[in-house]
Amino acid sequence: MADETIGVVGAGIVGLAAAREIALRRPGTRVVVLEKEHEVAVHQTGHNSGVVHAGIYYAPGSMKADLCVRGVSLLREYCRERGVPYEEIGKLVVAVREDELGRMNSLYERARNNHVPDLRKISKEEIRELEPNAGGVAALHSPRTAITDYPAIARAFAKDVTASGGEVRLGFPVTSLTDVPNGIEVASGRERVRVDRLILCAGLQSDAVAKLAQGGPEPRIIPFRGEYMLLKPEKTDLVRGLIYPVPDPRYPFLGVHFTPRVDGSVEVGPNAVLALAREGYTRTRVSPKDLLGLAAYPGTWRMAARHWRTGIREYRGSFSRRAFMTDAALYVPGVGVQDVVRGGAGVRAQALDRDGTLVDDFRIHRNGRITAVRNAPSPAATASMAIAEHIVHAVFEDASATRHP
Repeated sequence: MADETIGVVGAGIVGLAAAREIALRRPGTRVVVLEKEHEVAVHQTGHNSGVVHAGIYYAPGSMKADLCVRGVSLLREYCRERGVPYEEIGKLVVAVREDELGRMNSLYERARNNHVPDLRKISKEEIRELEPNAGGVAALHSPRTAITDYPAIARAFAKDVTASGGEVRLGFPVTSLTDVPNGIEVASGRERVRVDRLILCAGLQSDAVAKLAQGGPEPRIIPFRGEYMLLKPEKTDLVRGLIYPVPDPRYPFLGVHFTPRVDGSVEVGPNAVLALAREGYTRTRVSPKDLLGLAAYPGTWRMAARHWRTGIREYRGSFSRRAFMTDAALYVPGVGVQDVVRGGAGVRAQALDRDGTLVDDFRIHRNGRITAVRNAPSPAATASMAIAEHIVHAVFEDASATRHP
């Protein structure tokens, strides 16, 4: 008999990493992963661009910074052990105007504080040596930034869980959570699973599942759709590595960039538009229930009042391929509308506070027997194994380790 049964809601990369960490580090503990879809890594993990972030962007001392840097080393080693692609193709963060140099320099200092390896400032001429087709007046070069296959990693995590005696139960949408003596009963319709403790890693549904656990109503999840273009196959040699803009510090999004994939394709994007459904991967996917939830939340209107100009610009790119590529052409001037086709899209589970603030850092809350991941956007995939370590420590060893940014 197992000493204890731990439930994990959500079979994305963070939930599976947490389940794997428990299965490997807590012998005698039974782990059950509960997932509403019929396969793992369907949502954010399955729509990830595949970038392994080096830790350039995140505030020093934040959970994102600490767990991203730790997560890179864990992920690199795991990919090598399992034969999952892991390619250090490098990244340029490019300033295309002189007035961006101040922000670029601030980003450099932040990255140095985060111990990003081998990062350096480079000139216009050095940009051209690395990326002959790129624009820009200066850049940061991160040669250790990599790309990988996150759905493959998630599937490998799931195999690790089952190999350790755990279970990944698919087709189990959680409909209720009930306290029972010394545990929690997790229900999906008439199905019941009793666990001693529960970890919630529900991604796009994280606030809804936390509500079932009598968790606080905030932060709320706001779904932002990120849409991509794809370079035509004959144009992929225009880009060698990752090419990113200097980000606007007011937003937790990184802007339209060029991303080579491990399959040889090159994505351009994403934009960031408010989706009309939590799982709104297309413009035509609309959920009246999700829209009513957005409209009823004061933070939505406060966010809209603060950022409506940016929202209009992002929607313009969503409907016009020419407008979308106008921004992209600043970074690779030789690429135009004729060189791309529409690609896929992902939906980011972005947490929003009541005051309209887009939550930047990870948020992981513990309340008794339940630990809830309330905000885990990018770089959560990069940091997934480090997030798993943090969760296991918080659940089993020290409740004070759970931080509330």
